[in-house]
Amino acid sequence: MHRYDFRSVAFHACTRSTAAVTLLLLSALAPSAATAAAAARRPNVILLMTDDQGYGDLACLGDPIVKTPNMDRLYEQSTRLTDFHVDPCCAPTRAALLTGRYSCRAGVWHTVMGRAYLREDEVTMADVFRAAGYRTCHSGKWHLGHNFPFRPEHRGFEQSLMLGDGGLATPNDYWGNDRFDDTYFRNGKPVKTKGFCTDVFFDNAMDFIRTNKNRPFFVYLPTNIPHTPWNIAEEYARPYRRQGGTAARLAQFYGTLTKLDENLGRLMKLLEQENLVEDTILVFLTDNGSSGRDRGNFNAGMRGHKLSEYDGGHRVPCFIRWPGGGIPAGRDIDRLTAHLDLLPTLIELCGLEHPRGVALDGISLASALRGKSADWPDRKIIVAVNRTDFPVKHAKYAVVSERWRLVNNDELYDMRTDPGQRSNVAARHPEVLGQLREAYRQWWKSVSVRFGEYCEPVFGAEKANFGLLTLLDWHGPDGRRTASSSQDSVRSGEVRNGFWAVRFARDGAYRFALRRWPEEVNRPITGTIPGGKAIRATTARLKLGQIELSKPIAKDAVAVTFDVDLKAGKQKLQTWLVDEESGESRGAYYVYIKRLEKGKGKSPVLK
Repeated sequence: MHRYDFRSVAFHACTRSTAAVTLLLLSALAPSAATAAAAARRPNVILLMTDDQGYGDLACLGDPIVKTPNMDRLYEQSTRLTDFHVDPCCAPTRAALLTGRYSCRAGVWHTVMGRAYLREDEVTMADVFRAAGYRTCHSGKWHLGHNFPFRPEHRGFEQSLMLGDGGLATPNDYWGNDRFDDTYFRNGKPVKTKGFCTDVFFDNAMDFIRTNKNRPFFVYLPTNIPHTPWNIAEEYARPYRRQGGTAARLAQFYGTLTKLDENLGRLMKLLEQENLVEDTILVFLTDNGSSGRDRGNFNAGMRGHKLSEYDGGHRVPCFIRWPGGGIPAGRDIDRLTAHLDLLPTLIELCGLEHPRGVALDGISLASALRGKSADWPDRKIIVAVNRTDFPVKHAKYAVVSERWRLVNNDELYDMRTDPGQRSNVAARHPEVLGQLREAYRQWWKSVSVRFGEYCEPVFGAEKANFGLLTLLDWHGPDGRRTASSSQDSVRSGEVRNGFWAVRFARDGAYRFALRRWPEEVNRPITGTIPGGKAIRATTARLKLGQIELSKPIAKDAVAVTFDVDLKAGKQKLQTWLVDEESGESRGAYYVYIKRLEKGKGKSPVLK
């Protein structure tokens, strides 16, 4: 019998409050025989999300250049949510989508600085499906944490194939990945793959579907295209280059969309061949506005692109197809909806149990999707852009209602007459301005309760004894950013540093291996690689709470290790690679941590 344990109750019992553990134990009951029988009659769900494809980057939504015949076909076969909103960037959208809760409430408001870790006490969509007896699969980008207990296999997914958290060529992506024949992580273990990234992720998902076609499955398929870098086989870019103008400037961007569309066609054909179309809910959406900004791509008349608080940053397409479930084809719903709504909607459509004790911020759209008349709530959705260690009140944000947009506290736009958000009418509607400001004030009060907390990766747990920290997740002094989202920072030897917020699951001896290059590169700390820059460093230092240690860096050393006796609990960890002669110092870009078994290694007892 399937055992559903919300990412190991045994572990959480050691790391959470008694109340939280009790809630999980109440929610994490193994499916009963009746539940298993009901699951056999429930629809499958495939959730396909692209990365940085804006509302206008589809032919069916008006782009005059890109060719997306399969997306266009899905558009015709679906009910479309035409006023659908997400967060303006990657990780926050993923957090809200999978929890049905505002991303910053769930601990995710940035893409670096450890602020892309989804709080471990959040219940995910995969948790809910798995509790109901579904088989669950993640294939593609994750960007919600690459250490325990934050990876997909810790968050309800039985199977996961992911590239490094955050995307291609981030510090915790496997070194040298370029989308062709890359190394990805299957349930945390590196595996060499063959082919272009999108083909690999679709192949993995489709293999899972074939294997589980006779029982309900949930497949989360978040691609890593068309996010930069836009490297694609020339055969896909060439047709756009030949057109000149905008098409040529964006040839690789459009080429990745053509490749994506090709794979969507393969997926749709598989569902037809396996007679799964009628019994499968297929959802397509994108994670934020277009990354083709400033190059002239079509944007459906909207203001702003990715990272913008204006509609072009967060209004995206969403198509939902379920021919066997009463969701009609070729129909638009123009009411205000959001990524927050998909979890409660799927819970109702699939007859799942609502996670106990969890207050969702979204609403179910099931009745509306089935064409049933219902009283639509006069709702307001808040979109915030907080690319900081700690969110700042009244920073870039929008309060979204069906008619109005309040932007950055002082700009008001009437979307009925000004969908391009060009004319600020705040002075003419002070009462509306006040209402929307109050909605933001209430939202901030509700979501900001835990803003002072860190989401610490955990080391030394029974089921996850080993882990890796990179400069992607550095916190800076006073909340300033020192983290880097690119392997280029490592390659060029940038002078950066910051601390990590970490947690140790058990008392014991821990080994910290400080490196400039990751293990798969395995070059000396002071050495370099083609296209890289050598650094000078003579001393390695480590600070962990009140513990401070240092060692000389031997010639040609690829790592400097420190063994430390620690008590379970939270700490701040910082490292330095120092050139004593010049005084130049930078952090160790990679730190590998493992708990030593008893009798293995030497560890001074430090208090």
